Amino acid sequence: MVIGVDIRPLVGLRTGIQEYTEQILVHMILLAPEHQFKLFFSSFYGKAPDRPWMHAPNVRVIEYRIPNNLLFLAGNIFGYPFIDTLIGGADVFFSPHFFLVPLSKTCRRVTTFHDLSYLRFPEFFTWRKRWWHTVEMNPAYQARFSNQIISVSESTKADLVDYYQIDPANISVVYSGTTMSRPSNEALALFKNTHKLPSRFILHVGTLEPRKNIIGLVRAFNILKAQIDYEDVELVLIGKEGWQFQNIFKEIKKSPYQSQIRYLGHIDGGLAPYYSLATVCVSPSFFEGFCFPALEAMACGTPVIASANSSLPEVVGDAGLFINPYDISEIAEALGVVLSEPAIRGQMIKNGLVQALKFTWKNTARQTLDIIIRV
Repeated sequence: MVIGVDIRPLVGLRTGIQEYTEQILVHMILLAPEHQFKLFFSSFYGKAPDRPWMHAPNVRVIEYRIPNNLLFLAGNIFGYPFIDTLIGGADVFFSPHFFLVPLSKTCRRVTTFHDLSYLRFPEFFTWRKRWWHTVEMNPAYQARFSNQIISVSESTKADLVDYYQIDPANISVVYSGTTMSRPSNEALALFKNTHKLPSRFILHVGTLEPRKNIIGLVRAFNILKAQIDYEDVELVLIGKEGWQFQNIFKEIKKSPYQSQIRYLGHIDGGLAPYYSLATVCVSPSFFEGFCFPALEAMACGTPVIASANSSLPEVVGDAGLFINPYDISEIAEALGVVLSEPAIRGQMIKNGLVQALKFTWKNTARQTLDIIIRV
């Protein structure tokens, strides 16, 4: 069988979708040496990424210099060119993200949807991003004309049914995985000393944007710090600057504890030591399609506090403390519990390690490959 795959999501800064695309391909290619994978890439300026697994005997990278804006425009207006034709034919085309991909009638389609946040919370997006998500990519078309949709959570599946009226039978929930693990104690001690990390710190990993509720986290940190026994606790933020990130920095500057709030910027890989050394990892988002930071923190043996919404309860299970992201005092209270109750913290670590074992890329790839074969 010939499987076409869109690898355009692999370019740019590392994101959850990029991690998903790479890990699922690494494992699928190893699991299915009898199938041929044709990887489609197009960019007027950039080159296709080069990874060791792209040189496997059953893999071909087919690269074009067509600007993607032109491809998307032509696809929206004319439903052409057929991407499966550009790669010399395929039985099934797999899209790890809902990039607009016109296909011929002979090619089957499998598309992964990570979330529908652009519909659930349009206020968290610029007008340009709303246009890209709803019109330029035409995800409604992609969903309705996919032979099978892969949803990374039950939450996203419910949104696909509600917003696009997709038959639930055409949606398969396949959870993402993680390769994250806790480094050795010796390596952690060296890392902590080299990077001058505090003994106790609260960690948030994610793009600095309104949807992540980092302003709420900063305000909860202020409440916590005003209490006794937390004088040494710091807040560490990791992630790229996103939409309206300036408002987050303004909030930090207003904090009486701003000297104990560190922004480390975007870190491309190498997050395991930060997760492992953190006292607690917090994901107070208003919405998540699938929360990698919560999963990765659990895999590193760090307690997780997360919002009780969207996909977060599915990812965290019974291992974390859940909060209402709109209730700042509740976030602060949860932080206090984890920081001051060793027994609760210990149980959260134990439960988190067990929970994280449920999410492996090998399982994700096997289930995805089974769906592609069935289609």
